[in-house]
Amino acid sequence: MARRLRPVGPEFIDTAPLRLVFARVVTAPPEAVFRALAEDVPGWSEWFSAVTLARPAENGAGREVRLRGGIRFRETVLVATAPEAYAYRVDETNAPGVRALAEEWRLTPDGTGTRVRWTFAADGTAPFLLALKLGRTGLGRTFRDAVTSLDRRLAPTNV
Repeated sequence: MARRLRPVGPEFIDTAPLRLVFARVVTAPPEAVFRALAEDVPGWSEWFSAVTLARPAENGAGREVRLRGGIRFRETVLVATAPEAYAYRVDETNAPGVRALAEEWRLTPDGTGTRVRWTFAADGTAPFLLALKLGRTGLGRTFRDAVTSLDRRLAPTNV
């Protein structure tokens, strides 16, 4: 059953009780990475293996996302500043223990490529926060694999 979460703004990315931050450099330019994140929402399921469905909602102001294992999110886009940042918060989810959740993708030029920094900001019950802390390594691996897959997808021979 979906539950409404506490609405948070972009500042939550920096002030959340739990912040997990991961970064990786890819060869694709920031503009291409931003387009994949913010404009090709359905494409997420092709490069982010945990995502089984992603589609825009609310005329692009929101998203609907489904993950492997049956977790569902209804999200609101908080920031879409091309090509630097894309952030969203979760408004509804069926995941237990979550009180507030937001994610930010920060893109910085790095040589001819892009440094991609993903911040996962959360508030929730003690068991939920502990599970996230314990799952940090796995979440980091998922991020690394997703961004590597995205970079392959954005390679000039695939565009």
